Amino acid sequence: MSTSPQDDDDDLSIDSGGKLRSLDGTLGHVVFGLGVVISLAHIWYNTFGLLSDLTKSALHFAAFGTLCALVFPLARGRGRVHRRILLGIDIAIAAALVAAIVYLLVNEVPLAARGFDYEVGDYVAGLVIVVAAIEFTRRTTGWIIPIIIVVCLTYVVYWGKYVGGALGFPGLSEEVLLLRSTYNEDGMFGFIASISSSFVFMFILFGAFLMKSGAGEFVINIARAAAGRFVGGPGFVAVLGSGLMGTISGSAVANTVSTGVITIPLMKRSGFPARFAAGVEASASTGGQLMPPIMGAGAFVMANLTGIQYLDIVAVSFLPALLYFLGIAFYVRIEAKRRHLYSFDEDAPRVMTVLRQGGVAFLLPIAVLIGMLVKGFTPTYAAGFAIVAVVAASWLTPNRMGPRKILEALALGARNMILTAVLLVSVGLIVNVIATTGVGNTFSLMIAAWSGNSVLIAIVLIAIASLVLGMGLPVTAAYIVLATLSAPALRDLILQSEMVSVLAGSAAPASFTAVFLLFTPDQLVAAAAAANVTISPDMAAALAAAVPAGDALTGAQASALISLLNVPDVANIAGNVASQVLAPAVLTTALLSAHMIIFWLSQDSNVTPPVCLTAFAAAAIAGSGPMATGLTAWKIAKVLYIVPLLFAYTPFLDGHLGTALQIFLFGVLGIYAVIAAVEGHAEAPYPWALRPVLAGIGIALLWPSDLPVNLAGTALLVAFMVWNIRAGRRMTTPR
Repeated sequence: MSTSPQDDDDDLSIDSGGKLRSLDGTLGHVVFGLGVVISLAHIWYNTFGLLSDLTKSALHFAAFGTLCALVFPLARGRGRVHRRILLGIDIAIAAALVAAIVYLLVNEVPLAARGFDYEVGDYVAGLVIVVAAIEFTRRTTGWIIPIIIVVCLTYVVYWGKYVGGALGFPGLSEEVLLLRSTYNEDGMFGFIASISSSFVFMFILFGAFLMKSGAGEFVINIARAAAGRFVGGPGFVAVLGSGLMGTISGSAVANTVSTGVITIPLMKRSGFPARFAAGVEASASTGGQLMPPIMGAGAFVMANLTGIQYLDIVAVSFLPALLYFLGIAFYVRIEAKRRHLYSFDEDAPRVMTVLRQGGVAFLLPIAVLIGMLVKGFTPTYAAGFAIVAVVAASWLTPNRMGPRKILEALALGARNMILTAVLLVSVGLIVNVIATTGVGNTFSLMIAAWSGNSVLIAIVLIAIASLVLGMGLPVTAAYIVLATLSAPALRDLILQSEMVSVLAGSAAPASFTAVFLLFTPDQLVAAAAAANVTISPDMAAALAAAVPAGDALTGAQASALISLLNVPDVANIAGNVASQVLAPAVLTTALLSAHMIIFWLSQDSNVTPPVCLTAFAAAAIAGSGPMATGLTAWKIAKVLYIVPLLFAYTPFLDGHLGTALQIFLFGVLGIYAVIAAVEGHAEAPYPWALRPVLAGIGIALLWPSDLPVNLAGTALLVAFMVWNIRAGRRMTTPR
C-alpha cells in the first residue's frame, strides 16, 4: 500500500513549491491513517451537517495543518539525526496548532460573555493560529504569500496610519486584529475556509477516487482513441486529455505531469518541436481549471462571492471552456500543416474498446454528479453520492475498488488537499484586511478612475494586476484577492454600458427622475465640473431639465447621464438606480461576467514568464528551455484574453442557450481567424500582406452583438479559406 505522496503518480499536491518529506515506515503509516480519518470526518460532517461553520472550518485547518507539518518539513534535513529533530519540531508545531484550535472553539462563548476582552490564553492561541497559517503557507507555496500576509497585518495595526490619501488607515489594536482574523466571517475561518472544508474538499476527494478507479488511464486512452488519428493527432490528444483530466483534478500542474508524460513524447515522436509540444500541454492543462464541473476551486469560491448558484456557474462555463480548448487545437492543426506532419498515433486504441474497458467507471460517476446537481442537490451531497458511484462503477470494470483501494483513495484525497486547504484558510487573513480597511472599495474607485469608465481599459488593468499577483500567488488565491479588490468596479462599468443602451432614445425612467429631482441644475453643473467628467455645463443643464420632465434622451445624453452617476455626490445611489432601471437577470449577468473575467485572467500566471510553473513542469518532461516553453505556452493560451472580452461585451453568460451558441459559433470562427493571422498560416501559407486582413476578419467575427458584421466576417472567412485551400493544393501539386 502506497503511503508516500512522492511515490504516488496520481498525487495532485505537486502544485506545491515545497520539498516533501520522505514518508517511509511508521511516519508513512501515520500520515496514511490520518488522511483516511480526515477524509471520513469531512464526509461525515458535510453529509450530516452537525457542526457549526466556525467549528468545521477551524477543525479543517487543524487537520490539514497537522498533515502539512508532517508532509512538508520545516527545512531540509542534512542527516538522519537532523531530520529526526526537524520531525520532532514539526510534531510540536502541529500539537500547538491543534491545542490552539481547541482553545479557540472551547472559549468562543466565554470570550463573547466577557465582551471579547482578550486574556493571555486568547492572545497565545490567536498568535499560534496566525503564525502557523503563515508558516504552512510558506512551506507549500513559497515566500510571496506569507510576505503579503505580513504586510497586510502590519498595515492594519502599525504603519497604515502613516499612509496618506485614500489608502491611509487609522489602525486597529492587536486584540481586535486577532479577533477579526479568527472569528470574523471574512477571516481565516470565515466563508472561504467554509468553501474549502465543504465543496472543494469533496470534489478533490471525488477526483482522488476517480484516479484510483483507473479514470486517469481511461482519459488518456479515450483521448488517444478519439484524436490520435487526426492530422497532428498527438497534439489533439494533449488538448482532449487535459480537458477531460480537468473534470477530475482542476489542477494545471497535476494535469501537465499526469497527461504530459504520455502526450509530450507522442508529440515529439510525430515531429512537433519539444518546445511546442510542452507549450501545448501546459496551455491545455491550464484549461483544466476552466472546465466544468470542478474548475479548480474557482466555481465554488465564485458561487459564494456572488451568491449565484454553483450549477448556474458551471452551466454557462462549458461553452467558453470549449472555446479555449478549440483555440489550442487550432494552433496544433496549423503547426501540423506548416510542418507537414501527417503521421498519426498508430498505436491509438479503438473508441469502443476503451469504452468497454473503463468508460463506465468514468462516465457513470460524472453522470451521477451532474444529474444530482441538475436535480437541485447541494454540490457536497452530489459529490458524496458520486464517490459512492465511483466505487460501484469500478466493479463493472477489471479495475475493481476493494477496501484497500478505497482507503488509498481516502488518503490520497486528504494529501491532495493539503496545499489548497492551507492556502484558502491563510488567504482569509488577506481578505479580512481588505474588508476591514475598505481597501477593496478604494481599489475599485481607482480602477474606475484610471480606466476613464472604459471596460476595455479596466480589463487591461486587471490583467496586468493578475499577472503581477500570479507571480507569487496560485490561481485561486489570485482570483480571490483580485475579485475582492476589483470585481465591484468591473461590474459597475459593465452595468453602465448596459444602462446607456437601455436609456438611449427612450424616456428617462422614473428612478432617474427621482435621482435628479434631488439636485438643482446648478448643483449638477457644479458636480460635473468638480468631478472632471466628460459633461459640459450645457449638457448638465440640459439633462437637469430633460430628465425630471421624462423627455426622451439621445445616445450622447444617455452616456453623459451615466457618467454623471460617477460623481461622488451621486455615486452612492447609482447602484440603486441600476437595480431599478435594469432587469434582475442583467444585474446577475454583469456580476457573473465581472467575476468570470477576473477568474479567466487569473489563469495566465500558469503560462506567463517569468513565473509559470505549469510551463516549467511541461518543459522538464519535454527537455526544452523553461523560459522558451513559457513564451510558447503564453502564445498558445491567448484565448485566455479573447474570451473575457466576450464576457464583457456580449450576453455570453446570460444563461440563454441560443444566444450563447450564436456567440460561441462566431467565436470559434473568429478565434481561428485571429490565430491564423498570428501564425501567418491557415490550411496553407499565405502572403504577409494578408495578415492584417485576416485579423480584421477575426475582429469582425468577434464583434459584440452585431449580427450583420458577424455574418460579413463569416462570408469573408469562407472566401479566404476557399482561396487558401486552393492555393495550398497548387503549391503541393507537381508541375
